[in-house]
Amino acid sequence: MSADITPVPPGPEPHVEARPPRTRDLSQFVVVGVLVVIGLFAIISTWDVVAGFAKSDPLGPRAFPAFIGVVCLVLAAILAWRTLAGDVPEEDGGEDVDLSQRPDWATVGKLVAIFALNVAMVSFLGWAITGALLFAGTAWVLGSRTPVRDLIIGTVLSVGSFYAFYVGLGVPIPPGILDGIL
Repeated sequence: MSADITPVPPGPEPHVEARPPRTRDLSQFVVVGVLVVIGLFAIISTWDVVAGFAKSDPLGPRAFPAFIGVVCLVLAAILAWRTLAGDVPEEDGGEDVDLSQRPDWATVGKLVAIFALNVAMVSFLGWAITGALLFAGTAWVLGSRTPVRDLIIGTVLSVGSFYAFYVGLGVPIPPGILDGIL
């Protein structure tokens, strides 16, 4: 028994999705250049650092900047290699910002005014007071409606940071009118 085999007429080729051609985003070499400059600067600037009082330190003061410089150079090499290989960074999905809205310059102006007032008053009132007012004022401008809580949190943070710098690190911060109390 012989089977009758009829040839199948040629049809359209199956659809194969073509890959988009790989392009190189050569603008990434700007980042590579910045990383190389920072890395070389960090390494070269450590050459004339002397040990000073920390002569018993096994690493010395050159170790950390040199490490950061080497890391920058390694990252620059990896980025250059991947850029030449055709890797293109993915586009960001966006932020929770409505770009169709205009900037709120009133809020920006209020924040600038609060910072300027803090700078102007810190030597007279001291950091403990102006830091608390800075925190509470910034929170109010950004939408907080609990001023008492904001003042308490600001006071705890500013007094805590005052002692952390003044006592812990030995960095004098202006106590202002609270001189002798703090």
